[in-house]
Order: sequence, then C-alpha cells, then structure tokens
Amino acid sequence: MPGSPYTVNDVMTRTVVALAGGAEFKEIVRTVEQWGVSALPVLDAHGRVIGVVSEADLLRKEEFRDTAPTGPPGAPGPSGREKAEGVTAQDLMTSPAVTVHPDATLARAARVMAHRGVKRLPVVDDDGVLKGIVSRSDLLRVFLRSDEDIAEEIRREIVVGRFPEQIDAVRVDVHEGVVTLTGRVRDTSVVPLAVWLVRSVEGVVDVRCALAGPRHRPALEPDLVPPDDDPGTPGPHRTP
Repeated sequence: MPGSPYTVNDVMTRTVVALAGGAEFKEIVRTVEQWGVSALPVLDAHGRVIGVVSEADLLRKEEFRDTAPTGPPGAPGPSGREKAEGVTAQDLMTSPAVTVHPDATLARAARVMAHRGVKRLPVVDDDGVLKGIVSRSDLLRVFLRSDEDIAEEIRREIVVGRFPEQIDAVRVDVHEGVVTLTGRVRDTSVVPLAVWLVRSVEGVVDVRCALAGPRHRPALEPDLVPPDDDPGTPGPHRTP
C-alpha cells in the first residue's frame, strides 16, 4: 500500500457526548436534540463503552405506545417491547456496542458500518475505553485532499517505485480526484498492479490508465538496405 494509509485516528471526532447508564429517557432525548446526533455511546464508571442508544431505540416508546401487552408483566414480548418500557440508557441501549479501534483503516471502518448498518462507531482502545467517535461524514473527509497532494503521493510512492527508470515517461494528472496515467513504460506487466496501487491512494475517485509499452523499432526502408554489389564489399573482379 502506498504511503501510510489513513486511519480512524486521523479523522475521528475526539470530543464525544456520552451517557451514563443511569441517564433518564427525557435527558437522553434532550441531549440528542441539543447536539444533533443520532446515537450516543453509554459508558460504565471506568469510561468503557457498554452500549449505544440510538434514535431508533428511543422511538420504540412511540412504536408500542398504543399496542396492548401480549402477556403478563415481565413475560417475553415482541422485539423492541422491552425497550419501549425502558426509562434509562441502560434499559434502552443496544449492547454490545459495535466499535472500532483508532488504528483501523478507513476502509475497515466503512466495511463495519455497512455490514452492521450503523452510521457512526465509538472508537475505543484495547481496554474498551472511549477515545472518540467516527461517522460516515468523517470517512468522506479523505476526498477533500487536493489534486496536487494526491498527484505528488502517486509520483513519489508509486511511479518512482514501479517505474524507476522511466520517471519522466509517466505523466500523472489529477482532476477532482480522478487520476489519469499517460506515457510509455518498458514493462507493461506491472501496469495492472500500478493501477491498483493508485486506486488505493486515499482521496482517489477513479483511475484512467493510458500507459503503453515501448515503441517498436521501425523496419528499414528498402533504399537503406545495403545492396549486394556494394563497392565496399569484396567480390569477384569484373572486366569492362
């Protein structure tokens, strides 16, 4: 992988609004409204993440407001009914929380979000202590890299490494994150790998490759081929 890949630590938000397990329902709603977030981590007394309360968890109370209980108090009910009856963060939270480590790559964080269907992830250390939070919008920040910055990384980390003898022959142009590679290279077998490496550079939107192999030496014209009876070539003596 070219350069040092961006990690969650590079883009996460470090100031995080979190809840204690005993936070009450209306306090949670007010916090969500005040900070404009869709989910809040829940911490134990040591700052470890024990769950997450989302807007979906809070809306269970409305979802089941006019639904009659299906059994005696305390009996298992439909999915979500227990949360509808909850009054504290510990009652309402989804646990265990889906988290990510600070040194995870952005690609890893994006895959976790997609697989688990969440919009943000608490960032925790090896002990589970909250260090920050990363959202979908945070992961998109890498696409704000300048075209010049992306082009420089590609030239330095990929062109020099894969085409060291032909640096001047490979042109790298970047426009709005789209990379165009042009020029001629001696060994075309490494071109697919180079394109894959360019695509892996943070901030690259797409790669267009027009790299070609070396030019073929043109065949000599007929009038440049030495004749058989070249005077400079020894041969049988001719008499006039």
